[in-house]
Parts: sequence; C-alpha cells; structure tokens
Amino acid sequence: MSSTFLLEIGTEELPAEFVHSALKQLQQMVMSDLKDLRLSHGQVRVSGTPRRLAVLVDSLIDRQPDLEEERKGPPVKQALVDGIPGPAALGFAKRCGVDPAELQARDTPKGPCLFARVCTPGDVTTTLLIERITAWINGLQGRRFMRWGDGDQRFSRPVRWLVSLYGSELIPVTLSAAQPPVHSGRLSRSHRLRDSAVEIQHADDYFDALAKAGVMVDRSEREQLIRSALDTEAQACSASVDCPEGLFEELVDLVEAPRVLSGEIADRYLDLPPEVIVTVMQSHQRYVPLKRENGQHDPLALQARDGLLSKFLLVSNGLDRADETIVRGNERVLGARLADAEFFLNVDRKSASEVRRDSLDRVTFAKGLGSLRDRCERMSWMTERLIQSLSITSDVAIHAKRAAHLCKHDLVSQMVGEFPELQGLIGGKYLLEEGEDRQVALAVAEHYQPRGAGDALPSSDAGALLALSDRLELLLSIYAKGDRPSGSSDPYALRRAGNGIVQILWDRGWRLPLQSLLSDAARYWAELFPAFAVQPEVLVTDLSLLLRQRMVSQFEEDGFPADLVQAVAGEAVGDARLLSDPVDARERLALLHQLRRDERLQAVQAVVQRAAKLAEKGELGSDQLTPSGVVLPDLFESASEASLLQSLENLSPLAQTGNYIQLAEGLQDAAKALEAFFDGPESVMVMADNLDVRRNRLNLLGVLKNQASVLAQFDCIQS
Repeated sequence: MSSTFLLEIGTEELPAEFVHSALKQLQQMVMSDLKDLRLSHGQVRVSGTPRRLAVLVDSLIDRQPDLEEERKGPPVKQALVDGIPGPAALGFAKRCGVDPAELQARDTPKGPCLFARVCTPGDVTTTLLIERITAWINGLQGRRFMRWGDGDQRFSRPVRWLVSLYGSELIPVTLSAAQPPVHSGRLSRSHRLRDSAVEIQHADDYFDALAKAGVMVDRSEREQLIRSALDTEAQACSASVDCPEGLFEELVDLVEAPRVLSGEIADRYLDLPPEVIVTVMQSHQRYVPLKRENGQHDPLALQARDGLLSKFLLVSNGLDRADETIVRGNERVLGARLADAEFFLNVDRKSASEVRRDSLDRVTFAKGLGSLRDRCERMSWMTERLIQSLSITSDVAIHAKRAAHLCKHDLVSQMVGEFPELQGLIGGKYLLEEGEDRQVALAVAEHYQPRGAGDALPSSDAGALLALSDRLELLLSIYAKGDRPSGSSDPYALRRAGNGIVQILWDRGWRLPLQSLLSDAARYWAELFPAFAVQPEVLVTDLSLLLRQRMVSQFEEDGFPADLVQAVAGEAVGDARLLSDPVDARERLALLHQLRRDERLQAVQAVVQRAAKLAEKGELGSDQLTPSGVVLPDLFESASEASLLQSLENLSPLAQTGNYIQLAEGLQDAAKALEAFFDGPESVMVMADNLDVRRNRLNLLGVLKNQASVLAQFDCIQS
C-alpha cells in the first residue's frame, strides 16, 4: 500500500532568500533519507510561501520491505562439537534470532564458517518518519537564525504550526525545544489577512484546501501568474518590464496570493538619473520599473524621461479590496525616497567634480595606504604604465589619464553616499554635465565593471584602461600592506579584482606584459610604502599566484577541460610564460580545445610525448627552439636523422613567432619523420655508445619537445 506524505512547516514571515534555499535543502534531505530508509516513492515536491515550507511525497509505501541478509559466524571447527552446535554456534544463532538448526556451513578463504540467513521485518513508515521530520526541520541552514520565547529551537523565523500527514493518518511530531512547544496536527493557516484555520483531512487535499483559503502554495503557479501579469501590464503601456531574474525570484517568494498592481510617480522625478529610479524601485522597494519601447539607454543620461515611464508595477500580497490603499501607500513611500534622491542631486550640483576630488584627501582608503586622493594618484601612475606597455598613443591615452585623475570624485557625493551601488556611474554623469569629454565621463562610469560574475565589461578603451588600473592598484596596495585573501575571507574582493583583470584583457585582446608590469609596479610600491618593508620579488610572486589562480578559475568556468587548462596554465608553466601575455594563453587553450573537438589533438600529443620521454635524458635547455648550433649534421648516421632535422627547421620559425595553428599542423606533419627515426628501416638507436652521436640525437628530440612546449605542456594532457 502507498499514500501521499505531507509535511508543512508553518512560520511567521520568512525572508524570501531563505524560502528559496530551504526548499532545495528540504527536498534533498527528504530524498536522501527515504533512500536510506528503503522507502520507495514517487515524485518529491516542495513548495512554499512566506509563511510555510511544504514537502509532498507521492506514492510513499506504508512500510519498509523486509530485509534479508546473510551473516557470517564463527569457524566450523570452533562452533561445532562432533557436528553438534556448541556454545559459539548457539551464541551466534541467538544474536541473529534464528534456530541453531538453520545455521549453514560454507567454505570461505579462511576455511569453513557458519552462516545465518536473517530476515528483519520492515518498520512502519509513519514510525520511521517521526524522528526524520524533526531532523529535517533542525537540519535546515540559513543566515541569521533566531530563538524565540524561552526555548532553544532555532529557525529563520518562529515556527507556529506543523501539519504532518500520511494520507489521512496524522504523524505525531513535537518540536519540544520551541516555546511554546509545537505539536503537529491537521490545521494549517489561511492567507494572513483572512486569519483562519484550514483543516487538512488528507495529504492529497493540501493544495486545494489552501487555495480555497486564499493561499497559492504551488510556487510554479505563482511564477506563471506573476510573469504573465507583469507582461500584460507592460504591453498595455507599450513598455517592457525591467525585472532581473534575482528580483523576480524574490517577488515569487514574498507573496502567498500574488496580485500585480500599478502605481505612478510624480513627473518631476523623471528628471532624476534613470539608474537612481531603478535602484530605488528594485533594490529598496522591490518594484518593477517599466522601460519605454525603443527607448535609448545612455549610461551617461542624467534624466530618465527617454528611457522610463512614470508608471511602475508592484506585486501585492493583499486582498483585492485593498488594492487602491496598497497602491497609494507604495506611491507615498517611493515618492519619499525619490524626493531624497532629488535633494541629493541638487546638493551635488552645487560643487564641481574637481572640488570633490580635492576633498578625497580627507577620506581614508585603508590603514597605512593614505587617502582616496592618494589612491587616485597611484591609479594615475598605473594608467601611465598601462598606456606605455600597450603602446597607446591616440586620444584614448589622453582620455584615460584625465579619467584616472577624476574617477573617484563621486565617492564624497551625496548621491553615492545614499546609493553606493551607483559609484562611478554617477561620477561619469556629473562629469559630462560639467562639460568633460564624453569618453572621459564614460571611462569613469565604466571603471568599476565588471562588478561581479556575468556583469558587463567596459565598452570603451579608456574605460578598460581605467578598470585595469583600479584593480591593479588595489591588488598591489592591499598585498603590499600584507593582507591576503584566505579561504572564504576576502574583504577587499581581491579575487574578484583578479578576475576582472584577466576578463578585460581577454575581451580587449590586449597583449599586456603583465609580469613585467608587476615587477616595475612592485618596486614603485616598495618606495611608496617604506613602513611596509615590501620585498618586490615576494610581492610579484604572490600577485602572480593570485592571477594564475584567477586565470585557471576563469578558464574552467568558461568550460575548458581541466587537463587542457593545466597544460596551458598549470604549475608546470612558469609565471613569466603565463603572465607575459594572458591573451596568448587563452588563444593557445582555445586552439587545443578545437584540436580535441576535431580529433586532431591525439595525433599531435603522440608525436610530442614520444619525443619528450627520451629528451629528458639529454641536457638541452628548455629555451632552445632551433636546431642550429646544437644539432650537427656531420654526426648523422641515417637518413631519418636528416629528415627529422628538416622537420625541426620547418617548425623553428613557427615556434619562435607563436604561429600556433601552423605549429600544431607542423607537429602533426613531423609524425612521419619521428616514426622513421624510431621505427623505420632507417631508424636509429638514440642512446648510442658514441657519446657525441647520443647527444646529437637527444638534442634533436629536445628541440622538438621545446617547440611543442611553446604551444602547451603536453605531459599534462590526458590521452
């Protein structure tokens, strides 16, 4: 027999982020425990609202199947006396709960032993679930758990009721650590504004019973309803919704009976920057802005009229009769926040950006690292070095230098003080309004990009230069100070800064000699901060390790196979090689990946590995890419040696210039020459008795190995 199992954990209003996380945890725990308990079942469904977490298990069997197992007992010679069970056999039979006559003797590697077949009756499902239900509730993890009353029960919010049913049978469960203790029953709760009890007679009735009480428990239904209603409202206004997935998921978990309503803001607030309005609506109030159809998005726009409607949408959890009251209340709250923003904007306009930049001198960046103005000076130095390293001589250089001078001025603005997530963007808008070149303003607006995983990269060259400068200055300063990211602790977001550096370089295709730049910068930082006793070589080594780790991490996140990543950026590859040109490393990795997809990599790998194995016995330096001067044709004793030499001479210019595609093709072509060298009728013995001949042949193989290493460390690649 089977039936549906229902567990509902009823609480006070839960944070949306906890609901989403808890449901995943609950589903995983239930499925795992039912498997361990040998309880077969159908689908495990989880759903929830701000006031409840629910799990339903379809077709859960009513008891465990009997468990039959074979147990090994004592050796026959110890257990039987003249074929009759002795004390050892009797004790073993008693422990297994079987008749001694049912014991069987069987051969084992250690000699004949007694065996017993034991049948353990399965337990009733409801009995087994009593303990597990409590464990599931206590096993849920989340941030900022609380206790309530005088009890020791911990949860995201106080637990007020439990419904635990197997079909129509009540499963008695008590949270004794709660205050007051919570006993399971059949009574759930309606929508909070109806404030009535809902009796659940059978687990299968759960969704229908709560629907009648005004609660849409099924999360997927709420998703569909909200998304459809948002789109319908937007289409009616010839607009589109600005609702990121994170906000949408939060809205779904904030309501039990969703209703999409629309409100208005005063027309004058459209004179605010669009990002300010959007930030207030989305991040502060959980509203959905409406974007104009075919509206132009200008990151430097100082007013929102061209991009946003004065209308906004909100997802209500109230009753329909209160719609107007809810809308008016939300309009007042939003209007107050926008009025504050309007005030901040007007105050900021009274001061020039240069004045704000000068006031950065009064704001400390970090202990021992001076002020934010000092940081700007270091960023200006770094920007100059980047321009030199990348040989940028156009107007981009002029714009980047000016942007580096002004980039942090908005950190002391009223607007950024209220909306710190808009730093940089607000600064760029102010600069453009004051008459700065648009490219300068855009660079300032973009220099915090990317802010995190999946964020946009700077769209302009000047913005990319400034973004690199910002992150390199941060890494150098914090590392010089002696701080390092460790484990999950990274208060300065140094790993994210490293990610940003490599992402920007790859995006722009800039051939930046990063290792050389770090060396110059480390010496400069050592002069700037004598109190830190900076050792430039150690600083470069530590930063190189961080950037290597970030490159490897980004490669793997982008879907490149782990062995190919190690072949290009693993420990076998020196820092100087890897960080001399991060773009080069990505290009080589992409080529290897393509060769594998085309089923050509194995052929190249076979050539390289066979040569490399013997080449290790030689003494040739790893930087020798040409056979000239180290391979002497006068010592050849076979035509296969001359043929292999010709292949090396063909590969030399490809390896020296980094022509990777042709180098890979050339390595494939060298397979025939190498095969003749090792196995053909003109093959040779590499480890010849004549030491000069032996050295000459090992050098042939060593040059081939070195040429292949220009592309990758092939010994890291799995066959």
